[in-house]
Amino acid sequence: MFRSKTKDRRKAAGTRILPLLVRRPGLRGWRGPGQGEAVYVTAADEWRGTSVQVCGLWPFVGGSGTPIVGVPIGVHTDTGAPFGGDPISWFMHGMINNPSMFVLGLPHYGKSTLVRHIVLGLAGRGINPLILGDLKPDYVDLIRALGGQVISLGPGRGHLNVLDPGEATGAAASLHAAAQGHRADAERAAEQQTGGQESAARLLAEAVKAEKLAEQLMADSHNRRLNMVTALITIVRNAKPSAHEESLIDRALHIVDERLDRVPLIGDLIEVIKGAPDELRAIALDRGDMGRYLDATDQLRQSLYSLDGSGRFGDMFSRPTDQPMDLAKPVVFDLSGISDTQRDIQAACLLACWSTGFATVQVAHTLADAGLEPRRNYFVVMDELWRALRSGEGMVDRVDSLTRLNRTEGVGQAMITHTMSDLEALPTESERMKARGFVERSGMVVAGALPGAEMEKLNKAVTLSRAEQARLISWADPGSWTDVGGSRKRVRPGLGKFLFKVGGRPGVPVALKLTSVEESLHDTNKRWHVEGGSL
Repeated sequence: MFRSKTKDRRKAAGTRILPLLVRRPGLRGWRGPGQGEAVYVTAADEWRGTSVQVCGLWPFVGGSGTPIVGVPIGVHTDTGAPFGGDPISWFMHGMINNPSMFVLGLPHYGKSTLVRHIVLGLAGRGINPLILGDLKPDYVDLIRALGGQVISLGPGRGHLNVLDPGEATGAAASLHAAAQGHRADAERAAEQQTGGQESAARLLAEAVKAEKLAEQLMADSHNRRLNMVTALITIVRNAKPSAHEESLIDRALHIVDERLDRVPLIGDLIEVIKGAPDELRAIALDRGDMGRYLDATDQLRQSLYSLDGSGRFGDMFSRPTDQPMDLAKPVVFDLSGISDTQRDIQAACLLACWSTGFATVQVAHTLADAGLEPRRNYFVVMDELWRALRSGEGMVDRVDSLTRLNRTEGVGQAMITHTMSDLEALPTESERMKARGFVERSGMVVAGALPGAEMEKLNKAVTLSRAEQARLISWADPGSWTDVGGSRKRVRPGLGKFLFKVGGRPGVPVALKLTSVEESLHDTNKRWHVEGGSL
């Protein structure tokens, strides 16, 4: 073995051999002035894929925790991770307790665009959208593109008979016919020697079930018509009808149904009350004095005349319904012909559309329960909620009764308003508490850009951290005064950004992403366009 002579001489002299030092950069680059040290380290890009697509990496990656169940919405504003969700899909997967969402945010920040995006995604999954009142209109183009039904309503633009039981009468007749068929089959089955008694008992049970469903359907239809008439009278008077007036309307509806072999109208209801049958005189406590009866019913008849073509509602609610709803396809009620100055008419039309829509859905589910129709699920959009709530005393209770059965009725719903101040502006504390309950009961709350004054009010209904509050307030910033990049169209910081909240969980901030097909359907500023471009 050969050894270096130089090394041997150093060893013999007792000198120490030092290793050669190599200068290397640190984790953030070369340290020192002008050396290029990075103070901030950029986070690595995050990507998501199935175990088949990234099988070489799984399971050595960390999940971002952003849900992607349901309609694809957009991306997380901080991480860029994809986000998907809608109230029906999340309810079906057990992520929320009921299939509803409450959307609030300042005007022109994308609330309606978000809901339209969800409507389109759910329609692609076989869930029929029902837009029960479109005031701008925001949804008409989308429903037309989906091949749906557009029903126009307004003074001189369409009619919706609030006394029309709709599909309830035909459905009840079908259920009674089915019950008779089951009884006939039960009689034939009873004559069979083998297994006849068991089959007969089962068929008789089906007959009883069908008859009970028919009775419940007609009772619910009666209650809906009663509530709708009293709600319209509330809007006319800006005060609730008295207890004895509600009893008079209730009994008069039964009488008009017994006397007529056609769908009744408001005029028919007025004629029954004017006729003073003994049943109504007993309710009015006239004690045999016709003058007392007329005094007790004068105000009621005056209010009904306002709905029978003599008042500001015109003949919207006093003539036969022009277009019955077809629940086999998407439906939108187009109320854009009603001026924004006619707030009471808008509120009355919204309530009528909501009532008609929920009643028709109930009929469809009842027929499906009896096996007479295929099972369908629906997504109901209730926009401009504040208009109906402020239209008169007691309207919160009527909206509340419409919206409590979404889970049991197989209906997902979205309720939309601007701010919590819309709900806090109601006259009594009891009504304000009930209105906050709309937010508290919602499976998910979606908040867009909001002013700072809204944070305390919103925090009463859904818990928000300080960071989440600051984010919502920052989204309300109008943006720069200057023209960025030479573009004429300035983009506000909070446009299309929403915070999805479920219970006490941290919210997920999401930036909405639209496809090229959707962009032409989501233009709510059409009247600001001129030929060749925008103003």
